[in-house]
Amino acid sequence: MAGTQCNFALSDEIELLRLVTVGSVDDGKSTLIGRLLVDTKGAFEDQLLAVTRKKGAASSAEIDLAMLTDGLSAEREQGITIDVAYRYFATPKRKFIMADCPGHEQYTRNMVTGASTANAAIILVDARNGVMPQTKRHTHILGLLNVQHVIVAVNKMDLVDFNQKKYDDIVSELRAFCSKQGVEDLICIPVSALAGDNVAQPSTNMPWYDGETLLVTLESLSALDDVNSKPFRFPVQLVNRPQTAALPDYRGFMGRIASGTVQVGDAITVLPSGKQSKVAAIVTFDGDLEQAFAPMSVTITLTDELDVSRGDMLVRSDQTAPQGEREVEVDLCWIGDEPLSVRNKYVVKHTATSAKAIVSEIVYATDIHTLEHVDADQLTMNDLGRVRLKLQRPMHYDSYRDNRATGSLILIDTFTNNTVGAGMVV
Repeated sequence: MAGTQCNFALSDEIELLRLVTVGSVDDGKSTLIGRLLVDTKGAFEDQLLAVTRKKGAASSAEIDLAMLTDGLSAEREQGITIDVAYRYFATPKRKFIMADCPGHEQYTRNMVTGASTANAAIILVDARNGVMPQTKRHTHILGLLNVQHVIVAVNKMDLVDFNQKKYDDIVSELRAFCSKQGVEDLICIPVSALAGDNVAQPSTNMPWYDGETLLVTLESLSALDDVNSKPFRFPVQLVNRPQTAALPDYRGFMGRIASGTVQVGDAITVLPSGKQSKVAAIVTFDGDLEQAFAPMSVTITLTDELDVSRGDMLVRSDQTAPQGEREVEVDLCWIGDEPLSVRNKYVVKHTATSAKAIVSEIVYATDIHTLEHVDADQLTMNDLGRVRLKLQRPMHYDSYRDNRATGSLILIDTFTNNTVGAGMVV
């Protein structure tokens, strides 16, 4: 497996693309990822040996591609994906982290987790069954999460005799549905994950398709996020005060830059206090920097001694500040066992801060089949809708469409401490 070792020795300068695969049950998500791992030599010999099954004669063997990603014993017993499985592979042009998300409705919460950090998504559709309700649910969530690139892989084309009309009908339906989600970059590819048609190699069985293979498409997608062109946001995670003889008055603010850039000398405003100062130094483990950008983890010191605590946010004074409100409206994916209702109380976790909140209104629930907004008294597990929250204290945020890091939040049950909702600020 010399080729495998070569893949992992690739330069760190090669661009990384974060992927997520979604779709309905048995659409072939795990098999597709297994095929990519095998064709890019991203699976080691011992892994391949463990998932190779004898078939017929002693010399005849077949790799169970899905088993390369289904790691839990329950997944292997039932032949389904339960948890999000992350796999890493590379080509000479790019490195990939791919999340294989569950298709079952009851594991939608796991799918939200897997898709929340993705640059691109692959929606698998079984060519025999067409677009299923769970396919629409996942597509709608991808739209809410503002995933940049969406690829529709119409799978199992070998089981419909590579019929072009079957493919065209599915693509037409999903294009219409995706257009309502605001998906701008939609790419459609007919594939057979099991046989490898149009995955890493072009298919001779579908001469009517003149597009690129899935792998070539993934290599060509833009993975650049414009996060550095956004206003500077620095949620403070920790205040560093070593209190040593050498540094008796040192006060550094540690955290990860959520967006934007900052330089020594930049005018800084501290939220929520509104106090202002300038950047004195940008400190890292490898030494001080003149400039830093997202998503770097740094320590920032200021020229003035200001009262800054964990959960405060540093922003540049010359840029648009985030909104600071006690009421916030969010698109919510409800993943709790108990329903969400008006007047329910939760803890909102946003960047590095937490605050108690109460549900003041359920604006609407979303009918996943029609995307219509319907009146609702509550949201149950895996429901999608829009709610208004009233917080104990102001929260400084951007809309999710403008800034993923400062526009996302989670709801935590005050009794069980479980995460029960994932929200995107409108």
